[in-house]
Amino acid sequence: MKKTILTLALTVALIPLTAEAKEARCVIKQNGSVAYSGACHFDLGEGGSFAIRRQGSTPILPNITDISVSIVSTDVAEVRGLTTDGINSRWGTAVRSKKDPACWTGSDFEICAY
Repeated sequence: MKKTILTLALTVALIPLTAEAKEARCVIKQNGSVAYSGACHFDLGEGGSFAIRRQGSTPILPNITDISVSIVSTDVAEVRGLTTDGINSRWGTAVRSKKDPACWTGSDFEICAY
């Protein structure tokens, strides 16, 4: 029951973003290696926060359908991945890259959206 409520809440929360989705190119690195590079939907939120996903129902990473980058302060964000089981898993804090401002770097991941 809790899982269903969480999934429903996350789905409802993403509905306004989905209407504004734009095509982009995303690069996701995990532990220094490229885990995904290719087309993605870029959903812009408030204050520069955003979510990315692949088109259709194909996960952007194995068992991850959406990745959200939520700005918490200047050049600092909280990153989460929505699993195929509906779990909103916390990846951790990320900082905006000084080399490439389209990228957010965490302890063992990097999310870039162009």
